[in-house]
Order: sequence, then C-alpha cells, then structure tokens
Amino acid sequence: MLLSVFLALPALVLAAPAAVTCPTTPNPLPKAATFPKMSTLPDPFLYLDGTTRVKTQEEWYACRQPEILQMLQEYQYGYYPDHKAETVTATRSGTTVSITVTAGGKTGSFKATINLPAKSTANANGTFPVVISIGGMDNKAYMNVGIAVVTFDYTTVSPDSNGKTGAFWALYNGKDIGVLTAWAWGFHRVLDALILTAPEIDSTKVGVTGCSRLGKAALAAGLFDTRITVTMPMSSGVQGLGPYRYTTLSGQGENLENSKSGAGWWSNSGLGTFVNKAEQLPFDAHTVAAAIAPRALAIDQGQGDAYTNSKGTAVVVYPAAASVYKWLGVPDMIAMGIRSGAHCDNSGYTNILPFVQKIFQGKAMTRNYGDLAPWTAMPDAYPWTTKSPPSA
Repeated sequence: MLLSVFLALPALVLAAPAAVTCPTTPNPLPKAATFPKMSTLPDPFLYLDGTTRVKTQEEWYACRQPEILQMLQEYQYGYYPDHKAETVTATRSGTTVSITVTAGGKTGSFKATINLPAKSTANANGTFPVVISIGGMDNKAYMNVGIAVVTFDYTTVSPDSNGKTGAFWALYNGKDIGVLTAWAWGFHRVLDALILTAPEIDSTKVGVTGCSRLGKAALAAGLFDTRITVTMPMSSGVQGLGPYRYTTLSGQGENLENSKSGAGWWSNSGLGTFVNKAEQLPFDAHTVAAAIAPRALAIDQGQGDAYTNSKGTAVVVYPAAASVYKWLGVPDMIAMGIRSGAHCDNSGYTNILPFVQKIFQGKAMTRNYGDLAPWTAMPDAYPWTTKSPPSA
C-alpha cells in the first residue's frame, strides 16, 4: 500500500483570523554570539525580533509557534525533511510491518512490530490507541488497559553515532540534521505505515515514547508531527526536557557542553555554536514543551536519577511550560510525573499511565500531576510569567 504524506511541520492547531499580522522573523536568523546572555529561562512569548510579545492565543498559533519551530530547527534539531516529497509504502505480515520510504530517487527501509492487547479491551469500534516506543517499555501495563504498543529498532533508522547508515541517512546523508530528528522521523514513518496496514489501530490516539537519549527523540517526534496525541519523554535530560540553564540542581551536571562533546551527532551544527554560550540560547527546554501545546505532554523523571537533572525538569522546565499551557486554556494537557527510582526505571511508564489513559480513553484520575513534591517550583527562573499575555 502507498501513502503520499502531508506533514512536514505541524499544521496550525487553531485557525487564526485573517487579521493576525506576524512580526517579521529575522532572515537569516541571528548568530549565537548576537543573543544577549540570560541566566533565567527565555520568555517564550517574546519574538526573535527581541521587542514584540505575543498578545493573543490566535497570534501564538499563527505566528509564535511557527517561529519557535523554525528557531529550534535552526539552532538544535536541523531542518526536518520535506515530507511532501516522500512516498511511504508498507506491507504487513502478522505482527511485522515493513516500511519503505522513497524521496529524490533514493530509498530507505526498516521494520516495526505491532503488539495488540486482548480484543476484549478494544474501543467500542474495535480499535486500540497506540504508543510507538523505542528502546523498550512496560508493554504489559499498557496492553492490559487496552493500549497497543508498536516498537521499532531505532538503529535501523539511524545509529547512535556519526555513522550515516540506516533508513534515514539512505535518503538524507549530507544534510545537517541531528540524529534525534532522524529518530523522530522514524516514529512518523511508523505511524504512516500503521495507517496503511493496521486497521486495529486508532491513528487519532497516538503516543510516542523512549527513555534517556530516546526520550529526547520522542520529544522531537511529538514536536514535529501534530498527529501525535501525547508525547511521553522519559528521563530525557539535556536536549530533551532537561534545562540548558540551572544544570546543577540534580544528576551529574549534564549540560550543553558535555552532551555536545559526548554525542555531538544528536543535534545539528547550530547547537554547537552555543557551546560555552548556553545562556545565550534564545530558548530552553520549556520552549520545546510549550511548542507542543495544546497537545498532551507527559513528563517522567525519577528522584534517584543519577544522570539527568530531574529536579531541574520538575521545578524549572515543567512549571514554565505549564504556564504557557494554562494561558492557552489547556492546563490539564501537561503532566509532571515525579517518582522514586532511578534513570529509565520501567516504573516510569506506569508512573504516567493514568494521565495517558485520561488522554486516550477519557478515564478519570485522582493523581495531581502538578504536585512537585518533594521539590518546590522555582518561579525566579521564569520571571516573565508575571507579565504573561492576558488570557482570551
């Protein structure tokens, strides 16, 4: 079966009135050295012109959200390939889906595996919501409550290295694109293939997840495709939902410099221009989270995570992003799941499961995912919330 796909970057979630006029985004975008140093989280409502702030929700979706997506591609992810130029075909044999993508006369292929719950747990129409996962997760916990799990070997899309093998690089070798974006592309092509071959899957209820570096990839997958209903980055750290600022609150002091030197291939070359200039970044992790709104975002972090900055994610990034979700009128679409335990514990998946069930199945939940205990939010890190635009 064949699918000509329509998504390159997210479509606007809200239809903006014709009267909305966007400020001019600098062209070309500014170089790293030209941005002012800022020790607190940058204001997500402030445009790249440095003077204009968002005034309405319609303006956010029509103007600022697209500018953020451009900025994140320029300075971190690399530019997502033009999906309109791709053709996706897929075949299925039992639980195995074979995926082929062609573009520009080149071809890349990889496979995914479908894990379906018992038929008795299906929706009324016989379908299942789905979580697409890389790196392994608690499949059983999700399948027991009627959520399908689809997996793929991310290394067949791109290796976790500078090596240019795998389905993505078969098409895009030579492009200045980070591996996190390549893996995100893999999530999206799996979803294309499920639409083509898996009528049991409800393609309007889709989650993406992974842990650690794969959590960074899941975050990118949620950012770059509006078909993703709930984005589930687990223990994701820097280049995920760990802050570039406030890096020493917990964990091992993961920061831009050591993440870029240790795995420079995760991002494009643009992020490298901010090495030793992290406080000049015009964004931080909360900006990525806010750009996903109004779609759901479920964040998992363990108090005992020795690697990522769980406290920084919980008390700096989450409340800053949550303030944008609240302003957009969707405060219940973002969740911060703090748990005991360490980096990438499988318990993280059950930690956020009640929130995922609420999003997918409308299940009531009693947990307050805004509770940051044992920590406390740090509002001094995001002072711009005191002058947030008025709610519509």
